Amino acid sequence: MNILVIMSLIGGLGLFLYGIRTMSDSIEAFAGARLRNILERLTTNRFMGILVGTLFTAIIQSSSACTVMVVSFVNSGLMNLYQAAGVIFGANIGTTVTALLVSFKLEKIAPIILFLGVATVMFAKNNNIKKFAEIIIGFGILFMGLSSMSGAMGTIKESQAVLDIFASLKSPLLAVLLGLVITSIVQSSSVVVSIMVLLANQGLMGLEMCMYITLGANIGACTSAVLASLNGKKDAKRAAAIHLVFNIIGTILMYVLFAFDVEGFVNVMTKIAGSDAGRIVAMSHLFIKVIQVIIMTPFITPIVNLVKVIIPGEEEKIGYRESYQLKYIGNKVVFNPATAVVEVINEMDRMASLAGENLNRAMNALITLDEDDINEVYEVEKNINYLNHQITNYLVKINQSTLPIEDLKSIGGLFHVVNDIERIGDHAENIADAARQRVETGVTISKEAQSELGEMLDMVNEIYRLSTEMFVSGSDKNLQRIKDLEDRIDDEERRLQKNHVDRLTRSECTPEAGMIFSDIVSGLERVADHSTNIAFSVLPENSQPATAD
Repeated sequence: MNILVIMSLIGGLGLFLYGIRTMSDSIEAFAGARLRNILERLTTNRFMGILVGTLFTAIIQSSSACTVMVVSFVNSGLMNLYQAAGVIFGANIGTTVTALLVSFKLEKIAPIILFLGVATVMFAKNNNIKKFAEIIIGFGILFMGLSSMSGAMGTIKESQAVLDIFASLKSPLLAVLLGLVITSIVQSSSVVVSIMVLLANQGLMGLEMCMYITLGANIGACTSAVLASLNGKKDAKRAAAIHLVFNIIGTILMYVLFAFDVEGFVNVMTKIAGSDAGRIVAMSHLFIKVIQVIIMTPFITPIVNLVKVIIPGEEEKIGYRESYQLKYIGNKVVFNPATAVVEVINEMDRMASLAGENLNRAMNALITLDEDDINEVYEVEKNINYLNHQITNYLVKINQSTLPIEDLKSIGGLFHVVNDIERIGDHAENIADAARQRVETGVTISKEAQSELGEMLDMVNEIYRLSTEMFVSGSDKNLQRIKDLEDRIDDEERRLQKNHVDRLTRSECTPEAGMIFSDIVSGLERVADHSTNIAFSVLPENSQPATAD
């Protein structure tokens, strides 16, 4: 065996790994937002979760990517552990698709696939078409790598020394450990099982040893999810643990079964898959996973309870009022491009709740002159500014990552929304300044003016509530109500300003009180404008109303 053969083998493996990564990332970018929505909406029960997990992983060609996404869903509260368990079980079936494709020996048409993908990327104008073409490129690179590896293995099998090395692997336990270690390194069971398909095709590895290495590869495939969960919350760690426990128990079950009659299992697979050794390995991988899921699905609840014992304790709860802490984003949570926008929207919703509450606290302080409320408005405003800074930095970071196309379109709008929320916080601070001015100067506000401010605040609270709900849900069902409210608030601002002038003319209020009243009314109207901006951020083409100051 010469150096050229080794280089061909290593180069082919590199192409294969890069092809899988390119294809998986491109699929997530092309359809990640839609796949994420499917995961959110169709995993309400464990059986639907298994089906969705199977299809999802079969599409993106990576159980690791699917499981990491599930871990981030659990981390952000979009999915509970029981839902996650079903998806993870299904992902273990879906991951068998790659090896099945490899077993059909598509290497001969790989150059054509690669050429079509590259030509489309070069000449297509539409970004969606280009992203789809990148999936094809990844597919072509994957099989070009397989072709290189297959050719190298054909040469390797002529070396008696190499044959002796493969023949020396006779211990089933050692084979399982070998599969576990190799998969932990490459972080893809699909890669390892695909290599087993090639080795079996070339007669370099016996079918029985391929089965055992496959079992080990299933455990090694958990590495990505475990690593991704390390910085996450307890439930994120538990989701990764479910994946690990499933594969450990499933491997033990199949290992015991093989210990009784592995030859019988191989014979059954041979009858199903035919005489092609590679296809037998790929089909066996599928059947192993299906058997594991069938056996373990009735025990989802005990498995979830088990991981709660393994990872005990309650999560430290971070409410929307906690100061200088991020709940959904940052270094202490799981980052996944497919869920990054969902998580930042959750954090912005938390920031919006703070700003809305602070606005009402400031308005209350304006009337009651409560010093504690005034001071708290200033403290909360510091927290809002902190969140604004952190969320903006996070948006810059994720804008530089491989986000799904639909999510990339929304990033610009998110920058505007976080700024709108921060400006609403500034208006609350301005009202607190007015309250402090009243405390220091003794300026009084008439009962009539107080009542008018209360009525306008009620309208502003309503448009703010509807707008933030529209932003978080992405639904425009309340859009017309928001537009109508904005018009009413504009009319109300004009009416109150006129009433204020009339009171001044009748000497029913002082100029100092009139200035405070006028500024507050104008500020509330601007809050309504910012609220409308927040609602409009979810509309197609990023349609925006006139921006507020």
